[in-house]
Amino acid sequence: MLKDMNSKIMTHPWYHAVRSAELFGGLPEDYLPIHNWFDESKAFLPDLRHRALRHHAEGIFLCEKLFDITIETNCGKKVPTRIVAEQHILDDLGWIPTVKDWFINLELQPWMTRTPFQPMKDKLFES
Repeated sequence: MLKDMNSKIMTHPWYHAVRSAELFGGLPEDYLPIHNWFDESKAFLPDLRHRALRHHAEGIFLCEKLFDITIETNCGKKVPTRIVAEQHILDDLGWIPTVKDWFINLELQPWMTRTPFQPMKDKLFES
């Protein structure tokens, strides 16, 4: 069903969940929490850069920690969380990057190097 759809539609978690159900069995609702988690960052960064926060190898393992090693579908089938997470990223990006792959393209800004806090001069430490 989704194989022929425009890839743009895959930007919504529901369609990721439908695809998971087609691939691994069960209902889309079984997978929706995982796909919602991957795309939650759209709430505060509503463009494709939101993917830099979770769409990478470390995000897959974090997802597995949050949702456990397997999820159970409505029909009792256990599906590895990692496979569902990998499917989400592969559907969005076509490959699974590392955090470094995202950060290597991050341009350093002057504000990133500032360290204004100086403990010995800070007013909190004055007597």
